[in-house]
Amino acid sequence: MKVTVLSESPADEAAVRILVDGLVGESTESIPPPSLRTRGWSSVLSILPTVIKHLYYRTDSEALVVVVDADDSVPHQPQHDLADFADQNCRLCQLRAVATQTLTQLKQVSNRSLLRTAIGLAVPALEGWYRCGVDPHAIEADLMRRLDARTRALRNQLKRDVYGTDRPGREMAIHRATEEAHRLVDMLDVFETLFPNGFGAFANDIRKWR
Repeated sequence: MKVTVLSESPADEAAVRILVDGLVGESTESIPPPSLRTRGWSSVLSILPTVIKHLYYRTDSEALVVVVDADDSVPHQPQHDLADFADQNCRLCQLRAVATQTLTQLKQVSNRSLLRTAIGLAVPALEGWYRCGVDPHAIEADLMRRLDARTRALRNQLKRDVYGTDRPGREMAIHRATEEAHRLVDMLDVFETLFPNGFGAFANDIRKWR
């Protein structure tokens, strides 16, 4: 299966691909997205329509996966999945809305299936996911309770826990992120139980691909 992964850093994209392969049950072929001039949540949101159109019209990618950090925004909640209850302060809901609107604008192409999507939200950042199963406090509900004025301090602490520093270099970040992603693939059921909203929604999207 040919899959495109879009996230806020090369390390996170590498880790997310490993998680996707674990959820799909096989190794996927990477179709890269258009390059981002800058990294971060706002860049991912702004380029998403362009990425979807590029993948659909100019590549044979079958699916697009997007995972971003929640930072200090509203975490995703189960009620957001109900009709008319999406929260525009939730980044997952925002990405879903943009993706849905863009997909409806695509013109049918002969022998081309509609692009599948899966969207995830890590609270407060993917480093929280990487600590799952290692740190007993790395549980989505616990991390959500700690989202306040000290969110930056929490993120920096998670980075230090994962990388040994809150300013990891590119190669170190990729190495540690992929290392933790491989570990998480071996405990996907536990991971989804402990992170049922941001990761659970993502896993559920991928299960709909089958």
